[in-house]
Amino acid sequence: MSTDVVAAPEQVAQLYSELEALVRKVRPKEDLAGLEKAYLLAAQAHKNQTRISGEPYMMHPLHVAMILAEMQMDIVCLETGLLHDTVEDTGISLEQIRKEFGEEVARCVDGVTKLSKLHLYSREERQAESVRKMLLAMVSDIRVVLVKLADRLHNMRTLGALPRDRQERIAQETLEIYAPIAHRLGMGKIRGELEDLAFQYLEPEASAELNREIESKRHENEQFLQQLRNDVEANLASEGIPARVESRAKRAYSVHQKLKRQKIGLDQVYDLLALRIITDSVKNCYAALGVIHNEWHPIPGRIKDFIAIPRPNMYQSLHTSVIGPGALAFEVQIRTEEMHRLAEEGIAAHWKYKEGRKGPGEEDQRVTWLRQLVEWQRELRDPGEFMSTLKVDLYPEEVYAFTPKGKVIVLPRDATPIDFAYAIHSDVGNTCVARR
Repeated sequence: MSTDVVAAPEQVAQLYSELEALVRKVRPKEDLAGLEKAYLLAAQAHKNQTRISGEPYMMHPLHVAMILAEMQMDIVCLETGLLHDTVEDTGISLEQIRKEFGEEVARCVDGVTKLSKLHLYSREERQAESVRKMLLAMVSDIRVVLVKLADRLHNMRTLGALPRDRQERIAQETLEIYAPIAHRLGMGKIRGELEDLAFQYLEPEASAELNREIESKRHENEQFLQQLRNDVEANLASEGIPARVESRAKRAYSVHQKLKRQKIGLDQVYDLLALRIITDSVKNCYAALGVIHNEWHPIPGRIKDFIAIPRPNMYQSLHTSVIGPGALAFEVQIRTEEMHRLAEEGIAAHWKYKEGRKGPGEEDQRVTWLRQLVEWQRELRDPGEFMSTLKVDLYPEEVYAFTPKGKVIVLPRDATPIDFAYAIHSDVGNTCVARR
């Protein structure tokens, strides 16, 4: 017997121990009996299954549950994470889940279970119906989509083991469906990682080149940001503004999109480097903005007040870009602790403080769009039409053009007819002479 086979059960048990330790840390008052029960059932159901990489399949639901635990989600959500593939991929029935773990867990597991066993005409139809099912379930219990996002995130982290065609298909679906859903729910952290991972597989050469260029300047940029942090902390302290200052570099996919959209070089991306000031009140957010503008010259047109006018996903922050030392531009984001928590975690953060609530609630603006979307699309039976209109609803800041055959082409907001022609095919772009 190989070492790998012997080590596999120990590997799974070790990861569960780490999960349990994390849950005890972030949710110390929870009774973990149900969590252990879900783990034992899932481990038994998946015991003879392996992933394409060769590792025990049970490692996947455990990693999904770990992601949810890091988000500090409740036990129902964690149990769903452990059990989310049992109905789809093993002999466990939904009725058994309901009997052993209750209606909430059963509803969530059912919501994330794909409809792959339906005898539909095509993979496109199965995808459309599975996404529709998830959206409908998400309206009544937001935990459905949180589990699905955690599931997709771990699948993207381990995508390298799959054949190239499946890598591209899954990455494309992630970029078109799951990253935008995370964005609309205000979950910036998960959205950013999903986009970067998808970028690596869809445009590997562009991704590698951009990351090399960013990495070549990393040391220089880190020194620059540290100097800025020291200066900002000193200036804020002298004005009596309580704050902590963080630094960050813009994510690769976001940089790539900006370079393509604005047709500029990396040195012209004003928000490539950024400081984040996190303070205690809205009043001090504006006071900190004054300190920044008093120290460095702001770039015209780059001041954005998302506190007074939040984004549709309830993101709030002040943004400004300024010219710093050595004529280098950088961005400053200013927000309160609560705004920062919501910007990183979105609706997941909101859920943590609404224990026992089964759904997002009518008052939550982040899912108002979803309720409307589900109502509008209830009657769309054609899978192609459903997926196309869903993508339109998920990209409110983009421009959409339709080909004569009805295919939706997604373009930047300031795109021209020439961009549309090239998006169809390079030959169309090369021979385009007029528009009407």
